[in-house]
Amino acid sequence: MRASRLLSILILLQIHGRVSARALAERFEVSRRTIYRDVDELSAAGVPIYAERGAAGGFALLDGWQTRLTGMTGEEAEAILLSSLPSAAADLGFGETAATARLKLFAAMPAQSSEAAQRVADRFHFDPAPWHRRPAPRRDDLRLLARAVWECRRLHLVYDSWTGPKPRTIEPLGIVLKAGEYYFMALRRGQPAIHKLDNARDLVLLDQGFMRPPDFDLAAAWRDAVGKFEAGLRRDVAELRVGPEAMSRLGSLNADMAEPIFAAVPGADGWRHVTVPIESIGFATGQLLGFGATVEVLAPEALRASLKTRAEAIVALYR
Repeated sequence: MRASRLLSILILLQIHGRVSARALAERFEVSRRTIYRDVDELSAAGVPIYAERGAAGGFALLDGWQTRLTGMTGEEAEAILLSSLPSAAADLGFGETAATARLKLFAAMPAQSSEAAQRVADRFHFDPAPWHRRPAPRRDDLRLLARAVWECRRLHLVYDSWTGPKPRTIEPLGIVLKAGEYYFMALRRGQPAIHKLDNARDLVLLDQGFMRPPDFDLAAAWRDAVGKFEAGLRRDVAELRVGPEAMSRLGSLNADMAEPIFAAVPGADGWRHVTVPIESIGFATGQLLGFGATVEVLAPEALRASLKTRAEAIVALYR
């Protein structure tokens, strides 16, 4: 741990030029006294490091001196891909490793490239959680799942599917972070299938390994599975009249419904006549009820009746 901190201090000084003891102590969550001891140890090892006093002071390296101790470990090479997603890296157990790998990457770059990369890091931030939602609480078993994926080991769990909880032994292939929630793909009856981490419990890592399909592409498999899932939800269609006041609120609809509405040409009165796919009468009722009188359902009659029943219940409640 200390050797890693010494190397990280060295690389930070190389990248930033001058860093205060306070900033280093906060960065590594240690005391300033510990930082002073670390600096003394670096100096004793022959690193040309010096201190400048004053409000703008701190530790710095002699001009022109550059470390070449930037060889990455295997774990750091894996973690570097997660370095731009610090929350995901921390969830998967790569937080500290990813930070160290990122520092090594900056240190290994020529000065101009390193400065450009740092500008990107300082000016771009990725927040996977949707608006008005908090990120899902970190689960310790996510790291267990990640270990099963890295090591190609079978995992036993209880999965709460729509038919009820069932024990399963799975072969996990990859982890996906979508809209702030974790999913994983695992072989099921020989085919990759989507599982939601929140529906899995009692995870146990088994000693049994499995052969990962050599041609498996996680991103492609995820897109294919999501496409099939969404296509399976389009069980019916609805005919709508959409008023101009509703257009600014179409973001609350799923893309299958919103895109045809945006593409429809408005009539002379500004209203759009369009046919959209729907998942079910109940689900579509919930989606359209909030639009009030700015959207009219023309068909099917079952959806019109469902909206009328829900509206009458609301009126009765507030009468």
